[in-house]
Amino acid sequence: MENPETPKKRKFNFLKHVPTGVPCLVIVVGLFCLIGSQMGVSPMFKTIMNTAHDLLLNTVFFLMAVCVITGAIGRIFMDFGVVKLLEKMLRPLMKPLFNLPGVASLGAVMTFLSDNPAIISLSQDKRFCSYFKKYQYISLTNFGTAFGMGLLVIVYMIGLGYFVEPFIGLLGAFCGCIVSTRIMQYFILKEYPNYAHEDVVEEVVKRTTKAQVEEDSLFTRILNALLDGGRTGVDVGIAIIPGVLIISTFVMLLTFGPNKETGEFTGAAYEGISALPWLAGKINFIFDWLFGFKDPHLVAFPITALGAVGAALSLIPEFINGGYIDGNAIAVFTAIGMCWSGYLSTHTAMLDSLGYRELTSKAILSHTIGGLVAAIVAHWVFVLYALI
Repeated sequence: MENPETPKKRKFNFLKHVPTGVPCLVIVVGLFCLIGSQMGVSPMFKTIMNTAHDLLLNTVFFLMAVCVITGAIGRIFMDFGVVKLLEKMLRPLMKPLFNLPGVASLGAVMTFLSDNPAIISLSQDKRFCSYFKKYQYISLTNFGTAFGMGLLVIVYMIGLGYFVEPFIGLLGAFCGCIVSTRIMQYFILKEYPNYAHEDVVEEVVKRTTKAQVEEDSLFTRILNALLDGGRTGVDVGIAIIPGVLIISTFVMLLTFGPNKETGEFTGAAYEGISALPWLAGKINFIFDWLFGFKDPHLVAFPITALGAVGAALSLIPEFINGGYIDGNAIAVFTAIGMCWSGYLSTHTAMLDSLGYRELTSKAILSHTIGGLVAAIVAHWVFVLYALI
């Protein structure tokens, strides 16, 4: 006798049979079709090339020059004991504010003088790691990122003629760092409560050998420090080229409008479809209250800073030409530029190098909140400063 039960028909899942490249192709083609339908295909590609070329000549090389100068200054600070002095001064603040051991202040100074990954080089040192519990060690990713490229950002803002505003932004980044680090520690302990008591390393070799230090003249030491630091600045300047040219060009296409004189798309640099200001204009009251942004164009800076702070800085000259910039914007840009400093592109690699890739999403969420807090603090501190 045949079994009356018939096998159930399996539902056909269309998404599983779609080649992986199709969604990417649809998104890329759709985006270019959207922009090209408003600008025209030829003006769109001309604008992309002209914008990237102008950014390379007038922004990237300027940023590289700033990187060389700040790199030289940073190396002088390291070689002549300023970093150690700053570390000793900041050490008492670490435990009460960040719930980190005092030696963590060295990470803040190093990333401030260079970039986010500087914290990774420290984390590979067993003597440095011996001071940390596991949850503190993992939160170094958020702690170090909040000060990444800080010297470069502040020097750049001062070069634009602003002196007080960048330091208000530094205060905002400091507050954002506290929030980001503490939230990350909360997430870690919630998922891994045992990390509160586990040390990062069990045994540490305390005996160290003194390296043979060649005694050079003071002039030679200064010259070597300047040249070595400048060479590091060149490497950083080259490293920011892809972010500036790719991210900034794309963001500018979505930020600025047609030619101001003719009102048409001519293919010149820095033209676009004004999509971001249009979207931001719908909820601009939120950005106005939180960040003090009076113009919706300014929202392009924090969006770009998610990927690369160097690319975000490249937007400022066009903001100045458009008359969108004021002291409040500089303070907020400094805070959010330092605190975020391209964390979306670095957090994954940093946590992977520490061996805790599974916590990447929590680190990103914590730092997103920290960056917003940094911007809000900078805005309201600037408001108080303006009233004085």
